[in-house]
Amino acid sequence: MEDALEPEKKRTRVLGTMTKFATSYPRAPALTAVPQTQGQTAAPKVPKRTGPRCSTAIATVLKNQKPGPAVPAKKPGTAAAPPKPGGKKPSKRPAWDLKGQLCDLNAELKCCRERNQTLDQENQQLRDQLREAQQQATALGAECGTLQGELASVRAQAEQGQRELGNLSARVLELEEWLGTKEGLVRELQKEQLELQEERRGLVIRLEEQERRLQASEAALSDSQAEVASLRRETAAQAASLAERGERLHGLEMERRRLHNQLQELKGNIRVFCRVRPALPGEPTPPPGFLQFPSGPGGPSDPPTHLSLFRSDERRGTLSGMPAAPTRHDFSFDRVFPPGSGQDEVFEEIAMLIQSALDGYPVCIFAYGQTGSGKTFTMEGGPGGDPQMEGLIPRALRHLFSVAGELSSQGWTYSFVASYVEIYNETVRDLLATGTRKGHGGECEIRRAGPGSEELVVTNARYVPVSCEKEVEALLQLARQNRAVARTAQNERSSRSHSVFQLQISGEHTGRGLQCGAPLNLVDLAGSERLDPGLALGPGERERLRETQAINSSLSTLGLVIMALSNKESHVPYRNSKLTYLLQNSLGGSAKMLMFVNISPLEENVSESLNSLRFASKVNQCVIGTAQANRK
Repeated sequence: MEDALEPEKKRTRVLGTMTKFATSYPRAPALTAVPQTQGQTAAPKVPKRTGPRCSTAIATVLKNQKPGPAVPAKKPGTAAAPPKPGGKKPSKRPAWDLKGQLCDLNAELKCCRERNQTLDQENQQLRDQLREAQQQATALGAECGTLQGELASVRAQAEQGQRELGNLSARVLELEEWLGTKEGLVRELQKEQLELQEERRGLVIRLEEQERRLQASEAALSDSQAEVASLRRETAAQAASLAERGERLHGLEMERRRLHNQLQELKGNIRVFCRVRPALPGEPTPPPGFLQFPSGPGGPSDPPTHLSLFRSDERRGTLSGMPAAPTRHDFSFDRVFPPGSGQDEVFEEIAMLIQSALDGYPVCIFAYGQTGSGKTFTMEGGPGGDPQMEGLIPRALRHLFSVAGELSSQGWTYSFVASYVEIYNETVRDLLATGTRKGHGGECEIRRAGPGSEELVVTNARYVPVSCEKEVEALLQLARQNRAVARTAQNERSSRSHSVFQLQISGEHTGRGLQCGAPLNLVDLAGSERLDPGLALGPGERERLRETQAINSSLSTLGLVIMALSNKESHVPYRNSKLTYLLQNSLGGSAKMLMFVNISPLEENVSESLNSLRFASKVNQCVIGTAQANRK
């Protein structure tokens, strides 16, 4: 019996698969072919529409499906009879076992009835689907007939409109001809009337024209008088409001400068920033934990202000023979920049200090540290013209030009004069010299600007007015070519001189008779490294030794000057060095000073890094008093 049911099972599975395939697609609005049965009339022909091809295929399969015994569907709670052990078919009952045969026949009859019931349900579903499809076809046929009727009506209306349009066109032509005839008659009558009343009409027209002109003139005069009076009142009110706003704006600007200066004084008129350069390509990677940057009081969100350096000394050891633990050196500054800090982040910290120079306060910014620690990069930037690598000098000038442009709307006019010199072996050289003046640094001397004047100038040095960034970039490029550099044991290209970029700022408010002026000094100090006195010195090494001695002497003098200013000593040794003498007016109590201490991240430079950090810590403990603006 199971063998006889196998074809029926396969047919049922095919039918179920095709039914699922048909129901998975959206039902088409109309079937392309509907099977007709006896006693039914054919549905009206509808326009052929493009629909899913699967509906036609399913209809064809259902049409060609031969009736056959159906497989009864299993009920959810009915379980199949368990197969006999060994997987063999049940043996045929003996002829005398009539009761068993009757049970088998009843079970088979029950299965047949269930299959028959399932097939009746499926047949009823298919009939319902067919009836629904026929109803849809009938509805679509009716809709198509309605649309065809509407189309015919519209076409009839269009034809009627065309006929009416033709009739109207003919009527228009007739009216145009009639109008032309009437216009000719009117022209003749008008010509006769003009001939008879020409003199009278001329007088009337002249009279009306004069009256109109008189009325227009009187109205215009009245309007002009009212407008003039209104404009005078508005002008007076605007002038008073403008004067009031100008006074208020000026007061706010003076208050801003005062508060800005108080803020800078609270931060300290002498501040020290520490910057650690990143390791360069080809350099060894710093050991982990060699430099640490503890978080500020507010946690990791606060900018770091502390630096911890760990130094290991192989000469020291414990009693057990094990190497001693590294020595920790802690330093505290106003701000610490880790190796990942960019140029923009560094300038953001000093932008307000640059603003003080525009407000009339002398400002001096140093870059201090051993050779190869990144001082020149901090001040001038890197090569290649990358905007992200720009140093403090081009960024400061751009900031000053921008703020000066904003203050011009308040009546302030600013002028900028730049100079760039270097101090090499206590000799002043002009880095902006061109042509035959190149290399004659001995001709430059530091002198007073005039009798009784406190301003210092460098004789025979170029002072170039600047007003835009391109002019500043040209000066920096020329200075890079003229600066004295040399190869040292620590750096392939080491700056062997102090470079001083000076920008004299002069501001004037002509409306109020106010003037202010102050210098901005951006100093790239020479890189220093200690020489081993036990080595044999050739001519080149002797020259490097003299340079190092001159550099260390001027740096020592700079430290003595800062200490003397901090201690309020009566004598400050400005003249002990050309560097401090040139910067005399930017180091005293009326100035604001900032020092960048640049250090290397390499462990091999730990001695020089410690010396730089200790010197910077001494400077950071100094207080040079309250700054005063240079106003006239």
